[in-house]
Amino acid sequence: MADKKSWGLGSKLRGMFSRTFVLSDDTWDDLEATLLAADFGPDVTDQLIDSVRASVAKVPPIDEEDFVRLLREVLEERLSRFDTTLNLKDRPAVVLVVGVNGVGKTTTIGKLAKFITTAGRSVVLGAADTFRAAAVDQLGTWAERAGVQMVRPQQEGQDPSSVAYQTVEFAVANDIDVAIVDTAGRLQTKSGLMDELSKIRRVIEKQSPIAEVLLVLDATTGQNGLVQAEAFLEHAGVTGLVLTKLDGSAKGGFVLAVQERTGIPVKLVGSGEGIGDLSGFSPVAFAAALVE
Repeated sequence: MADKKSWGLGSKLRGMFSRTFVLSDDTWDDLEATLLAADFGPDVTDQLIDSVRASVAKVPPIDEEDFVRLLREVLEERLSRFDTTLNLKDRPAVVLVVGVNGVGKTTTIGKLAKFITTAGRSVVLGAADTFRAAAVDQLGTWAERAGVQMVRPQQEGQDPSSVAYQTVEFAVANDIDVAIVDTAGRLQTKSGLMDELSKIRRVIEKQSPIAEVLLVLDATTGQNGLVQAEAFLEHAGVTGLVLTKLDGSAKGGFVLAVQERTGIPVKLVGSGEGIGDLSGFSPVAFAAALVE
């Protein structure tokens, strides 16, 4: 991550240690309340406390600094169990971006385009959310901000899979490194949405393998966001998660909770509204930022 911010846990930890540090039952009760408030969830909270207790037992006596360090190391170990590397090896590397409407999907695509071009690779966007005319215009605005090209529908209501096909075709013809394809966030039925995504996948895979399917989740919605995204997780072949709105008011524990509940790594995090406010996910940096 580009910089460290307070993800909602560090300030609460400091509040725990405003008095003289004495390791007691109250310390563990306070830590449990702090982790739950930071949206780690009850199961992960219990597991983290058990791990910290085991670490503390090996190195007595400890002070406040030791306690926070041991917690950071436990968090780092848990966060590092997942491969957070963004797979962009193919040429073109085709990235499908999925998620329900309202989570910041279009904004995330613009930020992702900028993130990739900053690393020196070329990008084209595909506006395959053709069910909403506003979605195409919004993506066009972000394409301009990111300084990348975009493949638009040739006519209103064009079949999304054909726009996806044309996007990959354009990438191949113009030797572009990465093709990022937007998809619909809502159709009349869940089955209709998943059928549409399946069709897009089949059409693209006739030309090129799909490198990543990134699911965008709003971190501020917590467990509700996972419920909303259940269909994508089950049917869309998701390979990575992108957490949006993970700023100072968000609950950072959701990062670990969502990885462990879904088994899918968080690969990118968004922490603001600017085009540069997207970064790759680093377990080491994130664990440090959590307890800072």
